[in-house]
Amino acid sequence: MTATQPRNATLFRSTAITVASALIILQMVMFGAISYYILLPMAKRSADDLAALMVLSAQTWVELPPKTRQDFELELASQHNLWLLEGATPLPDYDHYSPYLSLLENALSIRAGIATRIKVTQWDKTWFWFEFSSGGKNISIGFPQEHLGMRSPLAILLVMAATIILALLTAVILARRITSPLERLSNAARHVGMGKLPETLVEGGVRELSELAQTFNSMAEQVQALLANRTTLLAGISHDLRTPLARMRLALEMLPENSDPKIISRLKHDVEEMNRLIGEFLAFSRGLEKEVAHKTDLIELLQELVDNIAAEGVAVKWLPPEPCELPVAQMAVRRIVSNLLSNAVRYGDGGGVEMIFECGADAVSIRILDRGPGIPETEVENVFRPFYRLEASRSIATGGSGLGLAIAKQLSEVNGWKIFLLPRAGGGTEARLLIPS
Repeated sequence: MTATQPRNATLFRSTAITVASALIILQMVMFGAISYYILLPMAKRSADDLAALMVLSAQTWVELPPKTRQDFELELASQHNLWLLEGATPLPDYDHYSPYLSLLENALSIRAGIATRIKVTQWDKTWFWFEFSSGGKNISIGFPQEHLGMRSPLAILLVMAATIILALLTAVILARRITSPLERLSNAARHVGMGKLPETLVEGGVRELSELAQTFNSMAEQVQALLANRTTLLAGISHDLRTPLARMRLALEMLPENSDPKIISRLKHDVEEMNRLIGEFLAFSRGLEKEVAHKTDLIELLQELVDNIAAEGVAVKWLPPEPCELPVAQMAVRRIVSNLLSNAVRYGDGGGVEMIFECGADAVSIRILDRGPGIPETEVENVFRPFYRLEASRSIATGGSGLGLAIAKQLSEVNGWKIFLLPRAGGGTEARLLIPS
């Protein structure tokens, strides 16, 4: 058992990533299909129509009488935004990739019967030209960039950005709608595990989550009723048993003086042991009742516990640090540390007990170390179960009642603390209590 456990990805994160990935892939497939089966054929047809108009216009201009060519040029410019020049000097090739201009080059090459490259000029605006030779004349026919009326790279980027943003927003909204009720349910279940009655979950929304909330609310009330009944029952049993025990103690005191003192001593010991066990059962039953926290000097409290152990003839190695005040449940700390110290003394095989205190910014650590045989790794969780004992003789003298660690675990959980049993270097066990600051 380790003090820290790896954290898995949250359900919200996993759901959001899964939904977002699926939506983005879907959008990519749709974009690819639309581009290939709709946009690309339309672009090819448009490029082919424009190539046909340019080649036909150049051929028509060559065949027209010289006097009518100027009128034709003006008509071509005003109606089709195509400009025709005769005897122009060679122009530079267009060295940037454009999907539509590539389609236009292919269409012009097919229409003209020769390999053709689009030329470009920068005057008051960007112009694209097609050079054509016919009838011994060199002709350049072109159009301004605005004639295309499109910005393919920008359009693609905008579509992709909008697709990704919408997919992420959709994924976040869907994931939140799914995980929010489950997160509230998880928090409520944690409160139930600590013996508290959580706030009633909202029984609305989709049918499955509404039914789950209804079932949980009913279960939480039943658990609280069972815990209250258990405490009441054990308290009643404790009271009812202590009355005859008191009569038995009184009867032992009134026995004749000639009674066997060994028998009387053994009976008194048994009565006291029964009284102690009843007290432990009652403490276990009330372990889920959270105590009000009070500002406490933990060093002073721990010193008192060490002194109590020392009064029984057991020395605890303990170097008290500077005072450390913290709002804590005093009785809970006292009960937990007392149980841990008692276990260290009982199972330490006389190897000495050591207590180390660390007052950190985030948490307070109380470590109790012994040099006993240690706890097998497979038994670490089991020893926190009520009445579970590694010592198999079932003797109270050698193994205790089996409730000490169970009570310590319950008190830790109800107060939001952590308790661990770790192997100690060189042999033995380290019991560690972590209290958040």
